[in-house]
Amino acid sequence: MRKVLLSALAILLCITAFAQEEQPEGWTHKGNIGLNFGQSSYTNWSAGGQSTINGQGIFNYELHYLKGKFKWDNTLNTSLGYSYFDFKHKPIKTDDKIEFTSLAAFKATEHLNYGAELAFRSQFAYGYDYAKDSTQYISHFLAPAYISLGLGIEWVPNPHFSLYFSPVTGRVTIVNDDYLASIGAFGVNDLDKNDTILHTNAAKVRYELGARAVAKFQYPLAKNIDFNSKLELFSNYLNHPERVDVDWQNMLVLKVNSWLNANVGTHLIYDYDIPFYDADPITGELVKDPNSKVQFKEVLAVGFMINLK
Repeated sequence: MRKVLLSALAILLCITAFAQEEQPEGWTHKGNIGLNFGQSSYTNWSAGGQSTINGQGIFNYELHYLKGKFKWDNTLNTSLGYSYFDFKHKPIKTDDKIEFTSLAAFKATEHLNYGAELAFRSQFAYGYDYAKDSTQYISHFLAPAYISLGLGIEWVPNPHFSLYFSPVTGRVTIVNDDYLASIGAFGVNDLDKNDTILHTNAAKVRYELGARAVAKFQYPLAKNIDFNSKLELFSNYLNHPERVDVDWQNMLVLKVNSWLNANVGTHLIYDYDIPFYDADPITGELVKDPNSKVQFKEVLAVGFMINLK
């Protein structure tokens, strides 16, 4: 985990030698809406195969305001995707994301701003671990949801890179579901220093106070090839501050023309407090895995994308 973290920081922090561009005053906005798809079909195919139809909807939008030394940046990123193997059965979810951030800041120096940031993350629909059980959900809207609010400093050396650090950040983890709360999903049960659960009353909310850092990088690697990366780190002062939560997202977009593109995205998450469960081979009951795990997702898609201006 340490190697992953150091590699991410090295990639994001070493890129600072770009020219500075001025943002116009007043309101500015941009965004895009898209539909990615994939399809495969087999008829009497001797080698075997499974016909599928894949679809993914995407909506991203940014709204910015600048007046003198004050700025307000708002960003919304959403996506939802499904794969159909058999129209007689439920589709399989392949992607699901709701992310919103709002940063209000005042300029301190040419490249430094101080302010407050609000961040929200959740998903739209029910999620399942299809390899184990396609009937028992393991997540849905607001289960979980993460809300962070903190005061900090933003370093913006150029238009392509920014680093936000908040030494005082409150984070709330919400699991708005009786079943998921009852099993302590997503770490809503508080643990002491010996990892013993302090509350077992199916708590639906967990409060944390710690430090948060967010590094963002956006850059055109070549003509019609854009790369975006976002690394978020959080350390809880109140319980095991050495266990740093990691959320690292990367997106490579290859533009065929103004509306057709292909993209490859990865998402890595490490959170020690999120438990994982396996079915007992004898009783069939869910048993908690004592080890923490790195979560990783990769999505490859081709589709339409329309810019909103």
